[in-house]
Amino acid sequence: MSVDAVMRTEFPPGHVVFFGTDGKVVMTPQSFEHSSTIKSMQIDSLSLGRRAKTASYVYLEFPADENSAPDFAILREDAERQGKRYSFEDVLLIAEVVSVSSARKDYDDCTAKYGRYGIPVYVVVDPYAGEVVVHTRPTGSGYIAAFTHKYGSGKLPIELADGRTYTLDLDELPRPEPGVS
Repeated sequence: MSVDAVMRTEFPPGHVVFFGTDGKVVMTPQSFEHSSTIKSMQIDSLSLGRRAKTASYVYLEFPADENSAPDFAILREDAERQGKRYSFEDVLLIAEVVSVSSARKDYDDCTAKYGRYGIPVYVVVDPYAGEVVVHTRPTGSGYIAAFTHKYGSGKLPIELADGRTYTLDLDELPRPEPGVS
């Protein structure tokens, strides 16, 4: 798709559009709950220090052209860009926020992908189910361990591979308004 065509395209409201350096255009729906949940995770990451390397919707370099722009990621403190992107090898934690259209991808496809590439911690945050699933101990096909935590159950400390602890406040995660799905 040419730049002119992209500039003239009207994308549906409520969608986030990413333009990759490789010419790919990725469009994904985003709800208020989705955006607010990512914001909440970013706020919680301040406990790692103001200069902690975190990212939202930033392409990470994965092998086999499986690049990814996760909803939220925490990188090693010494991570350095390789070209224009950080490598999956620099990632300590990836979190994906479930939307109505992404549930299968977030729960199944991403769990397999991030486990296959050895991402130490993969977190699925589901505002609609009111739960957070923390996957640890990656394998070639997913993760060995998965623990589910309910919204409203306090602070959830998540140990990172570099010895730091990311604490997700389950009491502060936004819930969908009644009648929203």
